[in-house]
Amino acid sequence: MATLPPIPGLALDPLWLIIFTSFIGLVVGSFLNVLILRLPLRLEAIWRAEMINADKSPDHQPTSPPPGIVTPRSFCPQCKTTLSWWENIPLLSWLLLRGHCHHCHKPISARYPTVELLTAITSALVTWQMGPSYALVLPLMLTWILIALAFIDLDHQLLPDLITLPGIWLGLIASTFTLFTSPGEAIIGASAGYLSLWLIFHLFYLLTGKKGMGYGDFKLMALAGAWLGWQALPLVILLAATSGSLVGVALILSGRQRRSQPIPFGPFLAAAIWITMVWGEPLTSLYLIWVSGV
Repeated sequence: MATLPPIPGLALDPLWLIIFTSFIGLVVGSFLNVLILRLPLRLEAIWRAEMINADKSPDHQPTSPPPGIVTPRSFCPQCKTTLSWWENIPLLSWLLLRGHCHHCHKPISARYPTVELLTAITSALVTWQMGPSYALVLPLMLTWILIALAFIDLDHQLLPDLITLPGIWLGLIASTFTLFTSPGEAIIGASAGYLSLWLIFHLFYLLTGKKGMGYGDFKLMALAGAWLGWQALPLVILLAATSGSLVGVALILSGRQRRSQPIPFGPFLAAAIWITMVWGEPLTSLYLIWVSGV
């Protein structure tokens, strides 16, 4: 898949690299938890401040800014106590504390170990597929970007430009190494990815008068094209639309979702991009065999 040379000493036995990237995935997952929680709050505070400055109304009083991404240190969302180092070990601390805060004894959301474990597992799978190559760092970065975007969109129906736009540029840079696609195909892919959902959005709006998705989805699809090339876009759309439809129908039938209530499309797009990156070629081959009936 990658054209860059293998890492010396690990070409014959990549097991240690898989273990190492799994550990790195746990650490990165811990940081992603902070990013997923704090970035939307920071963006909301910035937007609110801009509205107050534009309005100039004395009724709008500035509020204290939410926590930053790096500082302050992690704290319990219930009692606000700053966590010590042993309470902040990825996955292990949650298990040792049995999912409860050491100070106030209130439950700690299972979201935190879930994100950490998901990041570790996906990092290991990418390492297993890519092999011990210097190019490995790029698909790992894409994996982490997609996890952050998926959970932020799940919580806030928001795909921040602060993540998607650098992700597009990183994909274009990755194409210069012909990691998944060539630079020309990446540029076409980024353009086609954005325009494909843009056209669907406007056609749906003309037919129904409703907005079926947000502009962040367009940019996420552009990210897919920049990383994987225009040829991968049909598979990404097929996987995302199919999984999104199945989950949506299941939620409606179970009574957990109303028909009029929007479902964030970003998590399905992010999952489809990652699956296409890791298993795109065999999935495409299986699909062609199924269509042709051979």
